[in-house]
Amino acid sequence: MAGTRGKLPAGWGGGQARPTRLLHGDGAGILRIAASRKSGNRAMRAGRNMFRIGERRDTVYFLAEGWAFLYNISKNGRRQILHFALPGDVLGFHPAGGDVTSYGAQALTDIVVSTIPHKTLEHLAIEFPEVGMTLARMMSRDRDLAYGHLTNIGRRTARERVANLILELYVRYGSQWPGACATEMHLPLTQEHVGDATGLTSVHVNRVLRGLRQEKIVEFHYRRLRILDPDRLVDAASVDPQVMRSWARR
Repeated sequence: MAGTRGKLPAGWGGGQARPTRLLHGDGAGILRIAASRKSGNRAMRAGRNMFRIGERRDTVYFLAEGWAFLYNISKNGRRQILHFALPGDVLGFHPAGGDVTSYGAQALTDIVVSTIPHKTLEHLAIEFPEVGMTLARMMSRDRDLAYGHLTNIGRRTARERVANLILELYVRYGSQWPGACATEMHLPLTQEHVGDATGLTSVHVNRVLRGLRQEKIVEFHYRRLRILDPDRLVDAASVDPQVMRSWARR
């Protein structure tokens, strides 16, 4: 893969070392401040809902360990995955605390979340103005990702959709460990999850992944993702490299 690193964020695209557990990003800073206010920690098993569609929420969740996803369910029972949350992400934040949620949040793996009531967060934002600015940055980043997901489903081919999702998670996951150069990672998704996030059937997802493997771009098997050619993955995802770099958590 020599000479194929130009489109990826600096430090990405080679090597195998990967830490097993670490919390980075803006959410970690808020958690350190919130720790003095005795926010609660909850361990949840994979498949459990943190909150459901239509519930009133007065609590913010900070994902400390594991993966989760936000989802919606149509009247015919079809699930649309809206976003995959990684350690350090904020879930359930509503500026007007107590509003009814239009989406649910479910643990994709076993997770640990820290909870802070909205009222406590409001007081923290007054006492520590950087908390409010950090939340604004995190919400802005999530909004940009949501716009990208909308474009992915509405305007890209099946191959581009799957490649784009894989690339996004690859970059976001890797940015949690600055300096790491892993081309292989545990991706705790099934083909059904990929399909629900990209608007494709599992059969279609399987066909696309098989094609990407045959082209020696990526291998995704038994929840292990191996990037064979990072720059060709960028091309397959049909994404501007500058937009891709914005996915990396600073």
